[in-house]
This record gives sequence, structure tokens and C-alpha cells, in this order.
Amino acid sequence: MLNLTPIEIEALKLSLWVGFWAVTGSIGPGILVAWLLARKNFWGKTLVDGLIHLPLVMPPVVTGYMLLLVMGKQGVVGHWLFEHTGLCFAFNWKGAALASAIMAFPLLVRAIRLSMESVDHRLEQAAQTLGASPLDQFFTVTLPLTLPGILTGIILAFARSLSEFGATITFVSNIPGETRTLPLALYTLTQMPDGEAGALRLCIICATVALAALVASEMMSRRLNRTLKGDH
Repeated sequence: MLNLTPIEIEALKLSLWVGFWAVTGSIGPGILVAWLLARKNFWGKTLVDGLIHLPLVMPPVVTGYMLLLVMGKQGVVGHWLFEHTGLCFAFNWKGAALASAIMAFPLLVRAIRLSMESVDHRLEQAAQTLGASPLDQFFTVTLPLTLPGILTGIILAFARSLSEFGATITFVSNIPGETRTLPLALYTLTQMPDGEAGALRLCIICATVALAALVASEMMSRRLNRTLKGDH
């Protein structure tokens, strides 16, 4: 197991690359959406919350097909992007990152929102009485105290990105070296006559990487909590 084959290395590197960009592109919007849901009351809030979490309950293939219709080269948004910027998401790693980001976004938002809701409002009010603007309150009080939830959300989203299959294969297909991440490589091997051994190896690799991400998330979250509470 320690000696990975070139195919396994390629799929692992691509999965990590796609997961990295999926999470990187989601952090800013995720914090903003979590703040809106945790701190603001507005008309349609329940609907927005439902739309955010829709990818969790909707078949991933449906999400992938909708991405193809909207972000494909001939899609409503995808066509405009390609014509004006040359950016294309369909059938390349950028599309795989987009599909992974959308599927993982609800986990990121939920973790940050729960952490943000647990922040004591009196601390923010105290900062306000000291003359802090709403923006200062957010960056000096709310955001630092939300860091454990942000970290948990990031790693959960990253782990979810590594396991994304349905939306990815529907939106960007299964292209070696371009969109064939670990789950797609595993699926490919299951379709081959003598691919059982390779599929099992990839299954173990997927489980190991996902477990490592979850353990790291738990350890870092606990450490951050102790730091914020002043424990050593």
C-alpha cells in the first residue's frame, strides 16, 4: 500500500488539488452566508437556508446536470463566461472543483453558523460600547471566536470534496489526468475485468485520507478551543 502506482498518485494529487480549490473558493462566501443566517432576520431566510442545504438531500447527479445546464460551455452563465473571459468549467478540473464546492458548501456553512451562533452577544455589545464599528466587531470579536467552527467547516468541506462523485462525473465526465479524482478512478476500476484489487487499494486510500482529515479537524478544533479559553 505504501508504493502507490502512477494512476493512484495521479488521482490522489488531482483530488487534493480539486479539494483545495473547492474549499479556498468557498471560505469567503461560506462565512458571509453563515453570518447572514446566524445574525440577520430577513424575509425568505428559511428559503435561503433550504437552498443552501439542497445539495445534501438532492441526488448529486441532479446537481451535476444543473451545473452542466448553467455552467457548461453552452449554459446560461458558462457561455457568457467563455465568451467574455475565456473561462470554461465543463470537462476540466475547474468544473470538478466547482461541483465539489457546491456539494460541500452546506457542511461548511453549517459548521460556521453553529459556531457563530454560540458566540456571546454581550462580547460584541461590549466592543460596540468601546467604539468599535460593526466591521471591527466582526473582525476582532466574532470572527476570532468562530475560528474553531471555521476550521471544522473547512476540513469537513475538504473531506466531502475528496469523496465527491455524482455531480462531478455528470458535469465534467471522467477524464484521466483532468477530472478523474479518487472516486472516479475507483469507479473506473470497478468497470474493468481485473480491477478489483486496484479498486480495493483506492478504497483504502480514500478512507485513509478522509479519516485523517476528520481526525485533524477534531484535534485542531480542540486546540483552538483551549487557546480561546486560555487553557494550556
